Amino acid sequence: MDEKQLLERITVDPKIFGGKPIVRDHRLAVEHVLGMLAAGDTFESIMQVYDWLELEDLQACLVYARRLVAHERIEPLTLRAK
Repeated sequence: MDEKQLLERITVDPKIFGGKPIVRDHRLAVEHVLGMLAAGDTFESIMQVYDWLELEDLQACLVYARRLVAHERIEPLTLRAK
């Protein structure tokens, strides 16, 4: 899966966490995933807690963070209005 496809897993919904980037329209913020990884959680342990989460979702969070830090344009980032 390329970066563009991974980033399609990151969405924004103004009604969820004030519009922060989230994983596939779920109530799981990218920043929370990154915080768990920074605290030493493994992909496997995170996916055990969030059973709907897929490996590609975690990779998408890392791609998002890398592009943000690199000041690159982050597309596609889908804005969802529900």
